[in-house]
Amino acid sequence: MLLALKKKVEFFCSLGEDSNSNRLRIRILIWVSALEVKRVLPSKLVRLIERQVLEFKIPWTTGVDQRSPYEILISCVLSLRTKDKITSQASQKLFRIAKDPKQMVKIPLKRLERLIYPVGFYRNKAKVILEISRRILKEFGGKIPNNLGDLLKLKGVGRKTANLVLGLGYKIPSICVDTHVHRISNRIGWINAKSPYETELQLKRIIPKRYWIRLNKTLVSFGQNICLAISPFCSRCIVNRYCKKIGIKRFR
Repeated sequence: MLLALKKKVEFFCSLGEDSNSNRLRIRILIWVSALEVKRVLPSKLVRLIERQVLEFKIPWTTGVDQRSPYEILISCVLSLRTKDKITSQASQKLFRIAKDPKQMVKIPLKRLERLIYPVGFYRNKAKVILEISRRILKEFGGKIPNNLGDLLKLKGVGRKTANLVLGLGYKIPSICVDTHVHRISNRIGWINAKSPYETELQLKRIIPKRYWIRLNKTLVSFGQNICLAISPFCSRCIVNRYCKKIGIKRFR
């Protein structure tokens, strides 16, 4: 429809040759172009970004779907301030010993620390993992809650982790907002949010629900390889022409 409108506008404006007609033509074409850009946001851009990130390695925490909700939860705890490679190694080593809360609470604290080392803050994380596991056994019968409210009651679990568990673990449509999702969504111009919580709410209003679960995996990979926090690779970006580049001071 917009393409047909654009052609009609071009034909109408071509009828006049004076400067006023030319200025009008330019203003109308800019307006129509803006509508075209607005129309592809955000679902088409998500699909384009998904196509580009196929060539990149998927982050461990969000990329392995064949895990239980408990494994996803513990992987998220381990991933805080830890590189993806180390998180992957520590998670796999730990889950060879314990894959559920009942098995986890049997591991002595010192041994658990050794199992998850060298993740950042491994001593504190070992305590958190044991506390979470005990509470799940005591209050939820050994099963990870499948609702946001109960997940947020667990020590060390915020909205990011809770939404990831709901999405990947239970296939409940949820948007997990981390630093990449927050930065990229604001940078492109989809939203104008100051906090991850605002980002989550605003994205839910404009992103079709069928994209919610996989949005984090897509934008994390995109943010690690193309849309970097500092000096992003705009020349390589598949959505460069649609991006408002908000907050970008230097790019490649």
